[in-house]
Amino acid sequence: MAAPILRCLCARPVRFTLGSVRIHTGFLHRNLGTEFKSAYSLDKIYPSSCFDYGRSAADYSRDCSLQNSTDIPLDRLTVTYSRSSGPGGQHVNKVNTKAEIRFHVQTADWIPEDVRQKIILKNKNRINKSGELIVTSEASRYQMRNLADCLQKIGDIIAEASLKPKEPSEEDKALRKTRLEKMQQDRLKQKKMHSDLKQSRRVGLD
Repeated sequence: MAAPILRCLCARPVRFTLGSVRIHTGFLHRNLGTEFKSAYSLDKIYPSSCFDYGRSAADYSRDCSLQNSTDIPLDRLTVTYSRSSGPGGQHVNKVNTKAEIRFHVQTADWIPEDVRQKIILKNKNRINKSGELIVTSEASRYQMRNLADCLQKIGDIIAEASLKPKEPSEEDKALRKTRLEKMQQDRLKQKKMHSDLKQSRRVGLD
């Protein structure tokens, strides 16, 4: 039963090439004349995104500012599928369900420059020598679920790198000042005790 579902989800707008697929700009166009839509359609997973999944990245950059850093232009990603590992019966050995998404971080102009630099610093183990960030998922035995999981991971990575340091409140500043003053007092106290101990030893020798 899984095979017909996958065939339905991976319909004509997706272009296959020998075990791999690059997401086409029409990947998530609403099919005219049909009301069916998978629960794992990406416009359902990211309902608040201002990105129109049927438009090009150039149109997106021109008309829609990246207010939400987790808006992901799908035509800028490369997606491949392979066979999952682990248990799963005969299905796991016959169907390419493991999803992998990659994109070149430095040229990802849909992500702000400062966020890109943070992504590179925080995800060195996920970036290859070509500068591509790679995420994978084989949590499910269904391609679209694993694809959605990969996109969620990318969204989380971008969101984490987009976080700005919290401005300390006046209360936090006062507390930090108090702690620093106490540390300074303790340091001077320890220094005086050490000096007194050395002085007492000299007196004893005399």
